[in-house]
Amino acid sequence: MRIAQIAPLTEAVPPKLYGGTERIVSYLTEELVELGHDVTLFASGDSITKATLAPMSAKALRLDPSVRDAGAPLTLMLEQVYRRRHEFDLLHFHLDYLPFPLFSRQSVPFVTTLHGRLDLQELQPVFDAFPNAPVVSISNDQRRPLPQANWAGTIYHGLPKNLLRPDPAAQPGYLAFLGRIAPEKRCDRAIEIAIATNTPLKIAAKVDKVDVDYFENTIKPMLNHPLIEFIGEINETQKQDFLANAIALLTPIDWPEPFGLVMIEAMACGTPVIAFRHGSVPEVVDDGVTGYAVTSMAEAIGAVGRARQLPRAAVRAQFDKRYTGRRMAEDYVSLYEGLCRREAPVLAVAAE
Repeated sequence: MRIAQIAPLTEAVPPKLYGGTERIVSYLTEELVELGHDVTLFASGDSITKATLAPMSAKALRLDPSVRDAGAPLTLMLEQVYRRRHEFDLLHFHLDYLPFPLFSRQSVPFVTTLHGRLDLQELQPVFDAFPNAPVVSISNDQRRPLPQANWAGTIYHGLPKNLLRPDPAAQPGYLAFLGRIAPEKRCDRAIEIAIATNTPLKIAAKVDKVDVDYFENTIKPMLNHPLIEFIGEINETQKQDFLANAIALLTPIDWPEPFGLVMIEAMACGTPVIAFRHGSVPEVVDDGVTGYAVTSMAEAIGAVGRARQLPRAAVRAQFDKRYTGRRMAEDYVSLYEGLCRREAPVLAVAAE
């Protein structure tokens, strides 16, 4: 198939540091190329891919201080894709609802994967206005707030099989928190769990501008405890040792997590996950196999000891079964073919 992947311009594909959406776009694009498809990636100019790169900005907008209006290059990209649309069998967007007005008015099959939260009231009239725009959810739970959307399927994220691996020589000695510091991610809970279990905690997370006040006022005062180590934002290479040497990954979220890429990154390393039962968590975490989905701080604290006993080989085996990039790409190809034939959608299976 001739496939266009249209990525956000905020980060490179793959991102240099944090950037879950761009990371998934990269994994998917490379796997599609490996499967023999003709893929064009519309992304920032500093992106790296085996596909044909169509650079839509000089570099990732987050890292380019010369760009003051991020909407301008994004608008231009949509126009460029529209002008080239007939070069492709299918257009795959990762830009939320932005493609709907333009691409709902043309005949080339297109689909949008929704990577974020959907429980915002302002989204309701948007999806009411575009009832035929096909969209993909990244968990079954993610789609609950928008039953009126034209769901083409649910496809779970996946990682390249050998990107992260268990380390046979690892001696897990700390709990891990990975991702970003934000109120809904509840790093404060992670700190409290570590202190309650007398277990070291390493925090590898970015702080976005919008969350600086939260970090300074809520999280920073909690970092003085001798068990707590704040590392900051880490790159892809650093994740291997960080996760493989952790007793468990703490994901004590307080929001409807659409998927939670960090959870399967931990599983790839054989590291169990302890996550609060919100959003996608019951679908992603196989309770008692790859970790524990908990409903309270007491349960989370109790799960730390039990996580130490989970066979790390079994955690990795479940990753191989459910969360490889090849499985993700094959699921998308099936979905693409169905869209081109205008067939019915497929819903992902929560767990096996």
